[in-house]
Amino acid sequence: MTTKTTRTASTTTVRRTTVALATAAVLTALQLGGAVASEQRHESGPWRGAWATSPQSPTAPFGPNWSEQGFSNHTVRQVVRVTTSGTKARIELSNRYGTTPLRITGATVARTDKGASVKAGSVRQLSFGKGRSVTIPAGGTTYSDGVPFAVKALESVTVTLYLAAPTGPATFHTFSSATSYRAAGDHRSDRDGTAFTETSDSWYYLSGVEVSGGAAARRDGIVTFGDSITDGVGSGLNANNRYPDELAERLAAAGKPRSVLNHGIGGNQVVNDTTWAGEKGIERFKKDVLTEPGVRTVIVLEGINDIGGSGPAFPGGPTAEVSAERLIEGHRELIRQAHAKGIKVVGATLTPIKGSFYESETNEAKRLAVNEWIRTSGEYDEVVDFDRALDPKGEGVMLPAYDSGDHLHPSDAGYRAMAEALDLDEL
Repeated sequence: MTTKTTRTASTTTVRRTTVALATAAVLTALQLGGAVASEQRHESGPWRGAWATSPQSPTAPFGPNWSEQGFSNHTVRQVVRVTTSGTKARIELSNRYGTTPLRITGATVARTDKGASVKAGSVRQLSFGKGRSVTIPAGGTTYSDGVPFAVKALESVTVTLYLAAPTGPATFHTFSSATSYRAAGDHRSDRDGTAFTETSDSWYYLSGVEVSGGAAARRDGIVTFGDSITDGVGSGLNANNRYPDELAERLAAAGKPRSVLNHGIGGNQVVNDTTWAGEKGIERFKKDVLTEPGVRTVIVLEGINDIGGSGPAFPGGPTAEVSAERLIEGHRELIRQAHAKGIKVVGATLTPIKGSFYESETNEAKRLAVNEWIRTSGEYDEVVDFDRALDPKGEGVMLPAYDSGDHLHPSDAGYRAMAEALDLDEL
């Protein structure tokens, strides 16, 4: 259950400053033809996040995916579930970790049917500055023009990208817990999915779906920020059973659907950069959370990889050892950043590690010390005790029913228990 502390953050609109494009990138894009990506948020605009994920650099620490090779004359179809309703939609595309301009030849949005199929009559062509194609500079982000496309909370939509020219290594998100589909050639407008013969369990280039109209006008969005336990590792494939999904379902069932955006990255750390799991949390928080429009609250669940990452079990090799004091200071930095933007911050206790590859006496002592600070310091605006939600007796071990099998990541039932531990009114 969430407990309240004496500190309250004011609520203001999160704004993203317009970023000017480098002259060289503009010239390159013009040479390629089509629209040039303009990386900006409309400060007074109506757009609100309906779905999001955090971009990562190309890597393959857990087996092959499509990020390192990229695409050439491929169509990529990706299914996501939105958490709030609207009457118009647009997509966000990221080339954050690209080293060359990215050419999007065309894109569509449609209502999801089964697998790679979409519902008849639902395909909408997307434009970018009124053109069907767009070039995104290396390091850049772009948004499609809005298209009339009414969606309801918890409805799945399918976004399809056609990438005619070689892309080089692709900005992506490793752990999607969802199936993405690939076809050779241009199949962006296909209704059926027969051409999409290849699959991947990652997302590529797509980093957001935004909506306007309807409930999107409210400025009450929630961002969940963290590592693999926010990302949903251990949950069922294509089941939308991550804890942020379960939270969105609780809000909708209560008649109060709200935008719930998942900015977890499996393996991510608060104070250490990693070779495969993204920039450290205190840096990417600025890019992934503070740029989202209409956000009122962020839930922070991160630090277990800082504690366990210095050991031999961490993929890609050990990272620098982090003391409990250093990790707490990292959490304080996240709180400062959120409060500077008027965002309320909910601190989540770190979940059990006994029986996992992170278990050691030293690591458990750090986890307990950080949790004691989260629960008692009063520095977070609210606290949710995910540790006790998964380990009600306080024995340091996850209940078997809540364990996905590795004693670190929750099962679908465990993620549901986490979502149920949140007080909807206090959010």
